[in-house]
Amino acid sequence: MDRIEKLCVEKGLRMTGQRRVIARVLSESQDHPDAEELHRRAAAIDPHISIATVYRTVRLLEEAGILERHDFRDGRSRYEEAPDVHHDHLIDVQSGRVIEFQNDQIEELQRMVAEKLGYKLVDHRLELYGVPIDSAKDAAKRKKA
Repeated sequence: MDRIEKLCVEKGLRMTGQRRVIARVLSESQDHPDAEELHRRAAAIDPHISIATVYRTVRLLEEAGILERHDFRDGRSRYEEAPDVHHDHLIDVQSGRVIEFQNDQIEELQRMVAEKLGYKLVDHRLELYGVPIDSAKDAAKRKKA
C-alpha cells in the first residue's frame, strides 16, 4: 500500500480499485501533475478510469487534507501530497518545472513582517516565478541588439 492510499484508509475513505490506481500514481509522482496528466498516467494502468473519476478523486483527497492544490498561473490546478514539512515553490515560467525549496531566512522574515503588522503568522504560501539565469541574460542581450 502506498503513502496516499494509507492516508485514505486512516481517514476512513472508501478505496475503490480506480481510487487505488490514482493514489498510487500520485504517490509515485515526483512532480506536481494536473488532473489531465494524472488521468493520462492512471489510464495507462487502468484504461477504464475516466477524467471525471480523476477530478472527483483529487477533490475528495484535497477535502480530506491528503492532497494540496496549487495554481501556478498556468491555468491548471496542480496537485501534490500534503507535505509534512512546509516548503515553498519556484516555478520556471519557460518550462513549467516546479522546484520545491525551504529557506529559514525567508520563513523568519515572513514571521517578522506579520508581527510588525500586528499579526501572528499561522500559514502562508510563497511562489516564486522565474527563468533560468542563462535564458534571462540571453533575452537581455537580444533586446539590446
